[in-house]
Amino acid sequence: MTMRLDLKPRPQTSPDDPLGLRPRRVHEAEGLGRRAFALFQATRHPGPLVWILPAHSPARPLPAGLPDGVSERLLLLTPQSETDLLWAVEECLRAAPVGFVIAEPEKPLSLTAGRRLQLAAEAGRTPGLLLIRQDAGSNATETRWACKAVAGHQDSTLHQWSRIKNKTGTLGTWTVNWHGASAAFDMVSTAAERHQPADPPG
Repeated sequence: MTMRLDLKPRPQTSPDDPLGLRPRRVHEAEGLGRRAFALFQATRHPGPLVWILPAHSPARPLPAGLPDGVSERLLLLTPQSETDLLWAVEECLRAAPVGFVIAEPEKPLSLTAGRRLQLAAEAGRTPGLLLIRQDAGSNATETRWACKAVAGHQDSTLHQWSRIKNKTGTLGTWTVNWHGASAAFDMVSTAAERHQPADPPG
């Protein structure tokens, strides 16, 4: 069973928005599916988007492959050092016109650095999402998500997004059928995951 949801960009999360990120907070995503999760969140936050990653990173978002409406709003920053990257994240979070900040630090954040980013997010009223390596999270982060792709049927694109840390709410796992083009997606129930019928023979 699937439930169709079309969650428009909204300034804050609500009970019917289990995948929302609280504003004025910095969040984290880890796992091989973290970039898909970041792009999904980018479709749901209005206003300018800033993506910050190291200058030597071989993987960069390509405008032609981004969801609808994202490339037109995206500013890509490529600092030379980790220090410059964290400075850019902090400044962008403080910039009120910015709607959403995505960053890819290479090293785990110190508690001091994590708190500085939280204060910057509060000052600019801007949510941030750090795409981190496995087990490289910060204690200061509001939520942390474990993200991976899961097997689907035929042309379906299934993602499993688990909230494994939450300072102010519950944890949980959601399997989402999202094609990567807009904020619309199907939520797949746990029961459906267990009882999906096998594909018919040839």
